[in-house]
Amino acid sequence: MEWHWDEFVISDDRSRVQVEVVAGLLAKTLWGHRRPREVVEKLIQTSMCFSLFRHQEQIGFARVVSDYTVFSWLSDVVIKDSYRGKGLGEWLVGCILDHPQIAGTQFVLQTTDAAGLYKRFGFDANEKLMTRRPCIG
Repeated sequence: MEWHWDEFVISDDRSRVQVEVVAGLLAKTLWGHRRPREVVEKLIQTSMCFSLFRHQEQIGFARVVSDYTVFSWLSDVVIKDSYRGKGLGEWLVGCILDHPQIAGTQFVLQTTDAAGLYKRFGFDANEKLMTRRPCIG
């Protein structure tokens, strides 16, 4: 599926994901800077991916892990620095939430710095979410 806005395109076609670009974008984030390229490759293979392009240049990325029935986890929403503040992140999130395969599911996410963006889409913070860090040994 594709969405178009001026010179920008969002695609859910996993084969269009530019792994090097996504790895580079995630390397500049608080949450993804420790992920090696191999991890980025695997998460792309096992997620529903959304790539944001300006012409042929990938400038954004997000992914969803879902059972396509009840639950969806929105993750790794990132826009290239030079394109932030133009409404592209809001457009990307809106397209994801409206995607026909997952629109009827309950979405959850984690954020430390973008709560305002997600609140505009009806996300509310709560104290019920628990997490378990992977065991490294």
